[in-house]
Amino acid sequence: MEPDRVAELDRRLGHRFRDPVLLERALTHASYANENPSTPDNAALALLGDAALGLVVAEHLWRAGPDTPVGVLTPRRAELVSGERLARWAADVDLGPLLRLGRGEDQTGGRARESVLATALEAVLGVVYLEGGVAAVRLVVGRLALW
Repeated sequence: MEPDRVAELDRRLGHRFRDPVLLERALTHASYANENPSTPDNAALALLGDAALGLVVAEHLWRAGPDTPVGVLTPRRAELVSGERLARWAADVDLGPLLRLGRGEDQTGGRARESVLATALEAVLGVVYLEGGVAAVRLVVGRLALW
């Protein structure tokens, strides 16, 4: 990974990544892992990041309106954690150029594909969680969501 791009990601997210191996895994798409069999992909980190993101967003919505009915909060939460929203946030922090993609995925526009960007951002949030806990995820998501 290019140190300058990682430093820029640190700055944009407001989180200094301490484990470059873990960050590299978060940026590794399954297509790259398939072409490099000993390389793990970002799926497990994305699962963790998705859970941390869901918690932080639900907490934010509850704090903003603790008496708001669940029937109102649930669609709001779904909109904030949607693939479209995550892909937009990933593009805002220029995550695409950092991704490790297989040749085919790279050649067919994977760096800009919504599902690839959303999953990579979830995986990056998984790393943020492992390195700094829920408080760190709260800060990064607040920065991305601008709340």
